[in-house]
Amino acid sequence: MNKWIVAIGASGASGLQDLCVILSGLPINLNAAVLIVLHRSWDEPSHLRDVLSRHSKLPVVIAGQGDRIERGVAYIGEPSIHLTLLERSFALLTDDRERVQGNRTIDLLFHSIALCGGHNTIGVILSGSLDDGSRGLAAIHQAGGKTMVLGHQGLPDSGMPKNAFLFDGPVSVAASAPMLAKAIVRLVTSK
Repeated sequence: MNKWIVAIGASGASGLQDLCVILSGLPINLNAAVLIVLHRSWDEPSHLRDVLSRHSKLPVVIAGQGDRIERGVAYIGEPSIHLTLLERSFALLTDDRERVQGNRTIDLLFHSIALCGGHNTIGVILSGSLDDGSRGLAAIHQAGGKTMVLGHQGLPDSGMPKNAFLFDGPVSVAASAPMLAKAIVRLVTSK
């Protein structure tokens, strides 16, 4: 069974809530590595790992430069560092203290997994405004991966999910956070 890569992008307090719900629905033996980007203040101490760990069966790890990405682990980056993937299995971190790419952190992650993972990738966009993630989700779709957005009754929620849907579509799944978790589990165990 091939290892999957799941990349999740979200923003703000509602995005954090959605992340917690999804992580609580993923089993400890998940056949995928999970890479997470959450828009948050970059100049203050982050407690994201602690918050996510309280809801996740998977260990939540702050990725280090060159770390080997393993299945069954959720990875996050530091607030001022962009988390991306290099050569399918290694973390590549880019320092952005000057905020040059500040509003494109999700796109950067999604583009990297599209290049490295191809059809064994899943990109997920949760709550947030603006359009970060839209281009990256399109790249995942074009590489043969699956694309998911937060939504209800098959329609994307407003903000980042709807912007991703309108940017390039089609989106494989538009569903609530609990249903997205179930869809992820189903996909990574189906092959």
